[in-house]
Amino acid sequence: MLRIIVKPGEHIDKALKRYKRKFNETKVIPELRERSKFTKKSTLRREEIKKAKYIQHLRDEEDKD
Repeated sequence: MLRIIVKPGEHIDKALKRYKRKFNETKVIPELRERSKFTKKSTLRREEIKKAKYIQHLRDEEDKD
């Protein structure tokens, strides 16, 4: 549970901004979206490999220049 203590004389907008930042850092929304559907382990692994190949390709292109 997130707790944001509003200091005396602090604007509510600033406190809301701190709350939103802390909430985004917890990464709750992406996790909920991921859990809403089942993905097989083999599919997850395939996506990881695909991403790794793409990143390696970008690094190879960068080194080539």
